[in-house]
Parts: sequence; C-alpha cells; structure tokens
Amino acid sequence: MQHFYNPSLDNSFKQFFFSSEESKHIVKVLRKKEGDVLHITNGKGYLFEAEILVADPKKCKAQIISEDKTVPKRYKLHLVVAPTKMNDRYEWFLEKATEIGIDEITPIICERSERKIIKLERMERVILSAMKQSLQTMLPKLNPPISYNDYLQQEITGLKFIAHCDEGEKMELKRRVAADKDVTILIGPEGDFSTSEIALAMDNGFVPVSLGNTRLRTETAAIVACSTVSIINN
Repeated sequence: MQHFYNPSLDNSFKQFFFSSEESKHIVKVLRKKEGDVLHITNGKGYLFEAEILVADPKKCKAQIISEDKTVPKRYKLHLVVAPTKMNDRYEWFLEKATEIGIDEITPIICERSERKIIKLERMERVILSAMKQSLQTMLPKLNPPISYNDYLQQEITGLKFIAHCDEGEKMELKRRVAADKDVTILIGPEGDFSTSEIALAMDNGFVPVSLGNTRLRTETAAIVACSTVSIINN
C-alpha cells in the first residue's frame, strides 16, 4: 500500500483534485489510470480510499469511496533540537523521528550553535515524505527556529527534560518517562548546551537526563530520545 497526501481533504468531500505534483507522480510515474483505487491521508488522522475518475497528469480527479480515522495517541512527543552543522544530519533525524512517531519539532538556536539558518520548506518535504513512506496519517508539526532563551519563555506543559553531557546528577531518560504523558525534550548542538543554558532550563522546570553511557551526536541523541519515549508508550 502507498499513501498519497492532500491536506485539504476532510469527511465532507466526495470528489477532489490532487495537486499538480501528486497528479504527475500518480499518472506519469506510477502509471495509475481511471478506476484504480488510491489511499490518501490529510495528515490530520484521516485515511481515505479514493477511485481515480480522471487520470490527468496535471489535475488528477478522484472520488472518495471510504474513510477511516486513526485513533490518536495518548501522549505527544515534542523534540526541541538544535540544528546540526550539516543539513543532511538534521534531515536524517527528521526522517527517522517521523517514522518512529513524533508530534512536534522545534529547532532551537543555542550559544554554541554553528548553524543558525535552516530551510524550513526543505525540512517539511522530508517530514511529509517520511510520513507517507511509513504509512502514517498524522503529519508532525515543524515550528520555525527560535532562540533558546525565547523558547524557554513559552508555557510548556507535560514532562520536561534536558539531555546534556555536563557532569552532575542525571537519571536515564527511560527511568524518567511515564506512559501516556506529554513529553518535551531539549537536545543541544554539537558543542552541547552551555552551563548557563542548562541552569536556565532547570530553573524552568526541565529535569536533566542521560541518554546512555556514550557521547552521542545531536541527531543520534534525538533519535535515541524519540525511540525511548515510543518504547515506553508501546
């Protein structure tokens, strides 16, 4: 089975058109024709079955024949991760985290961040592709980048953790996470959070955690954190 994407769909639609990009992929690349049945998600939990009415590579038209709504998870995972120096490493994290199961991502700019400008449009395409490939129906939310201090001024609910490499008392994340609880985890840049940033997070209710006995790259740490929360909740 393959998923297609149409963010405007809801259960009030009977017929609809695919975007020009999806239309070209369906008709030109996959060689789909009138009468073929496709599976489409709107990225908001719905999965539709639709029959192709007009196999036009510029404006493919389809008719919905059934729908199903995914039962929402009982928790939400928000990873707040500093951009990596190399774009492809951050994109790898976005892809794998989407496949594993994540709800929200916020890039944060820290004192030691080497990259402070990111291309949101490209990253959104990576997330969308990973959602479709992994046959999911919820599209993770990617927020615009924000400075570390500004992020901590926001109201943040649920369990709050900061993963860092500084000395100090830390418990493993797997022993801190509780099932069915919303979780926010801060992951720093290649040079880690500064001492003042760690202190600021703790002043704002974030609990220091360890992700294991080895020193991990930013993107690896984010995937370990994502996997840990997913395992605890499954």
